[in-house]
Amino acid sequence: MSSILSSFQRRHRAITDFNNSNRKVLKPRPPDKGSFPLDHDGECRAAMVAFMDCMKTNNFDSHKCRNLSKAYLQCRMDNELMANEEFPRLGFHSGHSDDTQ
Repeated sequence: MSSILSSFQRRHRAITDFNNSNRKVLKPRPPDKGSFPLDHDGECRAAMVAFMDCMKTNNFDSHKCRNLSKAYLQCRMDNELMANEEFPRLGFHSGHSDDTQ
């Protein structure tokens, strides 16, 4: 019985070693814009709710809610919940319509 068990253990170890040697090691990478604090005090809750309501009303078509998205990001920047960033770098380029329903 012990020879069967040790044979099994050797095969299991060999399979495990093989699987581990062929596995790519992925290193975690921080987000491009870094981390930012959550809005624990609800300073931008009204802007977030308005944006989410717009998204639900417009079948999650974000283009129709761009101005509310921009207002939410501006609120986060104003309240130091994210780093100040120019809007073109956040995807808000001139010439886009900022229509909402």
